[in-house]
This record gives sequence, C-alpha cells and structure tokens, in this order.
Amino acid sequence: MNEREQDDGTLRDAARQWLDGRLDWSAFVETFRQTLVAPTRHATLDLDRDARCGYSEVVYGEGKSDDDLAAIVEQLCSRVPSVLVTRIGSHQGGLLAGIRSDGVYHPVARTWRWHARRQTDRPLVGRAAVVTAGTSDLAVAEEAAETLRWMDVEVDAIHDIGVAGPHRLAAQVERLRTADVVVVVAGMEGALPSVVGGHVAVPVIAVPTSVGYGAAFGGIAALLGMLNSCAANVTVVNIDAGFKAGYVAGLIAHRTSKRPAGSGSSAEGSQEARHD
Repeated sequence: MNEREQDDGTLRDAARQWLDGRLDWSAFVETFRQTLVAPTRHATLDLDRDARCGYSEVVYGEGKSDDDLAAIVEQLCSRVPSVLVTRIGSHQGGLLAGIRSDGVYHPVARTWRWHARRQTDRPLVGRAAVVTAGTSDLAVAEEAAETLRWMDVEVDAIHDIGVAGPHRLAAQVERLRTADVVVVVAGMEGALPSVVGGHVAVPVIAVPTSVGYGAAFGGIAALLGMLNSCAANVTVVNIDAGFKAGYVAGLIAHRTSKRPAGSGSSAEGSQEARHD
C-alpha cells in the first residue's frame, strides 16, 4: 500500500469515527488537513492539487538544492499520481533518475516527468501544435511540449517557420488547422503568433523568448508585439514561459476533447449559418 492509499484509508476511518461520535469535529478536520499537505525541510507540498485543479503540483527546480529537490520529489512520487519538475540541469536530472528510474529527463527542455501509471494505460487526449519561429527558441518550445506530454496530450512539433521565410509557414497551415490549440514560440520582434492566428480557428498561445539583438530587450520587444497582436485568437504568456504555455494549452486540449461529438468548431458553425 502506498502513502496515497494510506491517506484515503485514514480519512475513511476518521470519517467513520466522527459519524459514530468517537471523534470530535476539530480532530476530524486536523486529520483531513494532514492528508492535504506533506512537509519537507523547506517546503510544504500541496497534495490536493490534482483533485482541485486536475494535475499535481509542479516543481520549479531552479535554485533548489539537491537535498531539497530530492526530498520534494520523493514525497510527491509516493503521494500523487504524476510529477513534473522544470528548470533543472543534467546533474539534477541524474539525481532524480536515481529516485525513480522510470522518470523521463529532457536535456533541452530541462524537465523531468514521472507518472505512476505506464503510458500504455494513459491514452492521449487532444492535440496541441507547438511551433517555433527559429531553432534558438527550441528550449522554450520543448519545455511546453514536455509539459503537454506530462498532461497526456498529443504534441505536433513544427520548428523553424518564422516570418522571414513565409513560405515555410504556408506549407504547414493545414497541419496547424487540425490542432485543438497552438503554442507559438518566438523571439526577435515576435511576429509569428499573429500570422499563425490569422490562419486557424483555435486558441493561439504566444510565448515571447529572450532571443534577439539589443533592441529586443531580452524578450520585451517580442512580448509587447504579441500583446498588441491584431489576431483576435492570440493570447500571451510571460517571456520564456514554456511551462505556462504548455499547461494552459493542455487544459484547452483536454476541455476540447470533452466537447459533444458533432458540435463542430465556431468556423464550421459560421459557414453553416451562411449557407442556410
């Protein structure tokens, strides 16, 4: 029996005792509270996140010591169904491999992900396209893609189709239109999300990167350009925030997959209306 199953058993026992009058209300609430968090030396882990939000707490690895990171991951792997760690190097990736050999470390994305269930037991849900303007944007795009894979969403990676070569984007438009959501990662002036948005009838999540020359200001120029996009279906996350873009895209993909069969897209509905 793992600790998660032990927690469930403890709550059931406490509930029975409270209903039978053998446990007062304050003691029952304390028992419940203790199953929702797991303290480590420097962290208090949220064990209820997947029940509230659909996915477990994600660990931001940058700046954490080896000991703290190991303690956090050990606790989470024993108490929640899946774990994602972002922004770690190869050394800490190797450290986590020693804790759970079935985890997946991605050196470009700098992420580590683990599931209690095997992939064959977890069907993919929805489809997200992850697009880069250039190969310099790849690390941020891979962080988004690995987040989506952790969320069991099918990923279609389309790389190096920035606006300097418009024919490259044109060749991928039909492929983009089959996605439930598109993540577009771009630096420099950040123009690509607007162009993609003008071709598809799905949400486009724009990710500015810190790639660019001096006047790019570490991604601020791309961020401002994306925020001022004329394409109505474009929304924007923070600079280099591949995880945030992937997470939101994953929620959209999962929600879209629950849409009733035959409901169609808004574009299809508009077309039907014109033909009536």
